[in-house]
Order: sequence, then C-alpha cells, then structure tokens
Amino acid sequence: MKKDLLKTKGALAENEVKDLLKSYGVKTTKYKLVNKIDDLDSLKLKFPVALKVCSRAILHKTDVGGVKLGIKNIEELRKAFKELKKKFPKERFLVDQMAKPGVEIIIGLVQDPSFGLSIMFGVGGIFTELYKDVTFRVIPLQSFDAADMVEEIKGKALLEGFRGMKANKKLVIDLINKVGKIGEELINHIDEMDLNPVFVYEHDVCVVDAKLILK
Repeated sequence: MKKDLLKTKGALAENEVKDLLKSYGVKTTKYKLVNKIDDLDSLKLKFPVALKVCSRAILHKTDVGGVKLGIKNIEELRKAFKELKKKFPKERFLVDQMAKPGVEIIIGLVQDPSFGLSIMFGVGGIFTELYKDVTFRVIPLQSFDAADMVEEIKGKALLEGFRGMKANKKLVIDLINKVGKIGEELINHIDEMDLNPVFVYEHDVCVVDAKLILK
C-alpha cells in the first residue's frame, strides 16, 4: 500500500493519509470509505459521526462545504449523504467516527528552503494561526528533540494538567517521534504533511484530520 501511494504526486485523500499513518502505529479516528448510499448499511461505527468528501482533488474540504459534523443517527447520515453526493457526484466520502474532545495539538512536516524537510509541533485546532505557538526541528530527529519541542511551546501547560485538563505529554513525545520516522523514511517523497487537530487525552492520542502532499 505504501509503495503504491508513493507513486502519487500531489495531495492524497484523507483515508489514504490515515491508512499511511496507521501503518506507522499512529492512531487516527475510525472511518469507512463509502461511494453509494447502500454502503451505509454495513456501517460499524458509533454515532455521532462526520461525513466528509474524500478526494485527492479537494484538499480543503470545509472551504467547499464538503463536511457535515455531529451526525447523530443513520437517518441523519443518509440525508447528509444525499446532500453531499448531489453536490459532489463524482467523489467518494468518508464516514468518520467523531472523537471526544481533548487537548488539541498540531504536528506537521514541511519543506524548508534552507534546511529541507522539517517537523513542526505546536498548539492545534482553531488556535494554530492565532497564537502561532509552534517549534521546528530538521529531519532526522535526534533522540532528545521530541521532548525538547514539547518544552519549547508556550502552550505546554495544556499538556501538564492546566485547569484540570488531562493530557499525556509522554504520548505526545512518542507521536512526534513517529511522525519524525515517517519524515525520515519518506524524506524524498513528502512535500507537506499536516495533522491538525490531534486530540490528546490522559491515556491516548488521536489524529482527527490529516493532509499529505507528495512531491
């Protein structure tokens, strides 16, 4: 699967990115790829779910009205599917089991014009652009880099029990290392990867949304 994906140029569909992440031991939301409404009959996900257009050609799904969140039951899902299928008749769709909210972080891989492929970590979700609380390291990571990155961001208090929030800093360090390994192994293929948001819990982490652009 990995070799086939690497033959692609440009953006991958969300299910392809999450499949790749899972092959490296990175936990993502549970999901099912669907093409027609009958595919919903065999759905084994727990509600609430999200329905997203799933296409290599549509990178920013929300901007084009290709996402419906908080779908509570199969009737709502069928209705949402019909609406999106009418809007995007040639595309497939991802039914994504919604994850419970957690502390939000962002992890990414970016091509720096001076240093080459680098990994980025910081506060995630809707606050990423507002606070710009991120730190960078060049790939490949050194053994101490991931832990140092977590200590460098101003929002590290969110991972240390701020206002009763329970988030596991050690799992975040582990996730940074896993993404670093992806970057190291695929350094000649990756143009950009964006995992945002990633929810961090007391005993777990989960990638909610994922984008990947190949050279």
